[in-house]
Amino acid sequence: MRFSFEPVITASLAFLASPRPEAKAAKSRLEQVYGHVPIGEAEIIVALGGDGLMLDALHRSIKTGARVYGMNFGSVGFLMNDFREDGLTERLALAERARIHPLRAVGEDIHCKPFEALAINEVSLLRETRQTAKIKITIDGTSRMSELQADGVLVATPAGSTAYNLSAHGPILPLDSTVLALTPISAFRPRRWRGALLPRNARVGFEIVEPSLRPVSAVADNQEFREVARVDVVEAQDVTLTMLFDPGRDLAERILVEQFEN
Repeated sequence: MRFSFEPVITASLAFLASPRPEAKAAKSRLEQVYGHVPIGEAEIIVALGGDGLMLDALHRSIKTGARVYGMNFGSVGFLMNDFREDGLTERLALAERARIHPLRAVGEDIHCKPFEALAINEVSLLRETRQTAKIKITIDGTSRMSELQADGVLVATPAGSTAYNLSAHGPILPLDSTVLALTPISAFRPRRWRGALLPRNARVGFEIVEPSLRPVSAVADNQEFREVARVDVVEAQDVTLTMLFDPGRDLAERILVEQFEN
């Protein structure tokens, strides 16, 4: 993720709200004041909700190239700006841009059916049954772990490191860092393995051991693929997404706060 300041010229806006009644009401009021266009035609998507809605808005922006500016109506809102109805045009004009690249997951299931998906937060492999998953891990074609026995494993981007990755006891990554987090989910063997930090250009390969006996799903953000046999994960350098933040919003400070008890 890279931050830069480039004035946002008056742009067409689309508003996207979470199901919360207060977010929907704010969306209606903002549309009356600032006007709106369909999301597919917008230059800027204004997301009213939490980090989950920001994720949804970013996925919607992949095809159109729209920038995304979030205002918090959620419980955490790590990637959101503070909500305020007045001065939106001025805030957008002064906004700093943070550019990110999603992960690309490419693989096939046990029936040799291929799949591909983009993930902004993380790509997770999860056991489907009571049987522990057994997963071989390669990095850039070199075997690094012949068999991880666990509930699963995930690869997280810096933007996604405060989501599922953090819940699985993975590290929080600064948003402008150049690494990815490889984090096990409830590892059984190796019992003490806590994961690894990888260069952002690393190609992470997962091969499921006994995939028919121990079925595993691959989940790229909100897309799930069942009974996978193998998955390769790499940063999609050809896809750039843009988030807008208010000047002075100290995301580095928020990252530090997240790593210490309140």
